[in-house]
Amino acid sequence: MSVVCLESLTFGLGHLVRAADALGERLILLTRDRASYSYELERLPADALDVVVTDTFDVEGLTDLLRRTPRPRGLISSTDTWTLAGAELADRLGLPGLDPAVLRLTRDKAAVRNRLHDAGLTRGRAVEAPGAELRDVLLKEVGLPAVLKDTAGTGSQNVWLVRDEPELEAALDGAAGRELRGRLFAEPYFSGPVYSAETLTWAGRTRLLGVSSRLMSPEPCFREEITAFPVAFPEARRSVLERWLGEVLAAIGYTDRFAHVEFVLTTGGPEVVEINPRIGGALVGEGMCRALGVNVYEATVEAALGRRPRLMDTDLPGGPASEVAVHPRTGAPQVTFLPGHPHPAHPVEADRSAS
Repeated sequence: MSVVCLESLTFGLGHLVRAADALGERLILLTRDRASYSYELERLPADALDVVVTDTFDVEGLTDLLRRTPRPRGLISSTDTWTLAGAELADRLGLPGLDPAVLRLTRDKAAVRNRLHDAGLTRGRAVEAPGAELRDVLLKEVGLPAVLKDTAGTGSQNVWLVRDEPELEAALDGAAGRELRGRLFAEPYFSGPVYSAETLTWAGRTRLLGVSSRLMSPEPCFREEITAFPVAFPEARRSVLERWLGEVLAAIGYTDRFAHVEFVLTTGGPEVVEINPRIGGALVGEGMCRALGVNVYEATVEAALGRRPRLMDTDLPGGPASEVAVHPRTGAPQVTFLPGHPHPAHPVEADRSAS
């Protein structure tokens, strides 16, 4: 019996292998480039999983490959780049998964913004217009400051914060020379500290596992220089956030699995930046495992098998702990895990909603 992983996040593959093994499943990693996972693979036994090098954008070829694979029982697709390929593949093979239409919606940030606006869950709409017309539409319907970005962007690429008309002109010129994954659109800029909610949803019920915070680099990079989990919100604030996140995910039809929801805590309440249909990237998953005291990736495997994740109901044994990733100006990034105290609820950080 096996569970197929269509590519993977940069970190977390080891936890995923151990989670599959604990559940009696063999993990099969499909990848275009085995070297991308060398850090994790070098730390695992040679026979810990099966790695198949193939064109992971070729859904037809992947379908044929998996139809020849003995007893695949679930599929994990945890990256933005392969979200839609994974949805199509699971649908073709009859494996458990979300409605592909819901996942297509999550990959269209303008459509998500407008769906949430229609549901009364955000104060601003997204606007689109062809070519140079976007300038006039933005100024009329959104105003400044605003954010220009790619509807299908990932990794904070192709994002422009515009505070005045000269910056708007420069951003439009810059965007015209970029290859976008989707379409260029504009939305309001929401001021306040930026957080990421790490949630798990099953059968329409959402559990907030914790909130990640970050400190940002100076503009214009908006690089996440330090991240930390969990944020020590008061219980009342945490309960309000959990309820709000459940409403946000329900509004887009997201009924099952992990989500990584970036939001700005404004003076008027939380505002969504984007919704990612996956566990948090980079070292967020590692921080969750350490802080919560469980291998949260077991929930990823259980969901892929169509089972209610036990994490939905588990009393988490972990105590407060934070993971901090620091990107130095020179040399390789350094990572430090700090046990003992949660990250404060209101860090000193750059106001930003441009992710």
